[in-house]
Amino acid sequence: MKPVSELLKRRDSAPWCIGPDATVFEAIALLARFEVGALMVVAHGKLVGVVSERDYTRKVGLQGRNSKETKVSDIMTPDVMTVTPASRTRECMTLMSQKRIRHLPVVDGDNVIGMISIRDLMDDIIADHEQTIDQLRAYIQS
Repeated sequence: MKPVSELLKRRDSAPWCIGPDATVFEAIALLARFEVGALMVVAHGKLVGVVSERDYTRKVGLQGRNSKETKVSDIMTPDVMTVTPASRTRECMTLMSQKRIRHLPVVDGDNVIGMISIRDLMDDIIADHEQTIDQLRAYIQS
């Protein structure tokens, strides 16, 4: 399996972030705009949490809160599991499975590099399998 840095090279390099004082409505608008399921919450250049569609549905929708009045900091997940650019994709899959999470911020020290999702990992596995199948077919046909 490859390092996370390889997955990040294949996509837009700008990490999708929001501040903790933004409203949940603003966060939902960004999720829709970027077509992603989670945003990193960054304050003063440091990762302080993650806010996801799951946080919204469970902590706003089901509790009857107002998304235009509720702050991201009120619903975000503050204790965030992170990985580094050198982390291997298999390690990330294991972590996501064990912790039942769908997104992992990628940090290098205090620098927020990006975020990977379970979809990123699955797409990579499928691409690797397709490449292996193509190589086996070429070998058999030669």
